[in-house]
Amino acid sequence: MLDYTLAHWATFLSAAVLLNLAPGPDMAFILGQTARHGRRGGMAAMFGVWSGAAGHVVMAALGLSAILATSALAFSVVKWLGAAYLVWLGLQALRGAGGEASAMPANGRRSGAIYRQGVLIALLNPKVAIFFLAFLPQFVVAGAGPASLQLALHGALIIVVAALIEPPLVLLGARLVAALSDRRRLGAWLERGLGMLFIGLGVRLALSE
Repeated sequence: MLDYTLAHWATFLSAAVLLNLAPGPDMAFILGQTARHGRRGGMAAMFGVWSGAAGHVVMAALGLSAILATSALAFSVVKWLGAAYLVWLGLQALRGAGGEASAMPANGRRSGAIYRQGVLIALLNPKVAIFFLAFLPQFVVAGAGPASLQLALHGALIIVVAALIEPPLVLLGARLVAALSDRRRLGAWLERGLGMLFIGLGVRLALSE
């Protein structure tokens, strides 16, 4: 059971690394929160995104993601919710640019809010659900075990690969921001840039088919 060849793992892990390095709302959110709130904020964002990704893995393993792929209504509902949430986050960032919270270390309460935002950003992206539904089945091997178990295993390993790639990026980003002198002015520009980025990502998601 769950017996794979070396070529299988080499192909899958290479794809998983490229997937985690690809730019998107998740990575933008993690790096943006790292720049604004330091290591603690970046880690909270990262764990939130991982939790949302785990939700997609479970849905793919159970076959629920197929609903998004086959139902135009379901796709549209999730798409518009995700787009609206990204635009709302962008507007909040623009409104708070230059305020007290810009480029300030996150406290416990703020970290919790960042975590929840990361979960929602990952969950409310139907393209992620459809990607998992299209990507993971390619690595299901006949006779290697139940398909749902194989899907869950490979989905979990994508998150494991993220756990090897993203923490060093968060730590490096936090050090770079901490090394810069005028953090308040930097924070205002980061807030504006992140706000525009999220609005752009929200519009792009809204226009997706």
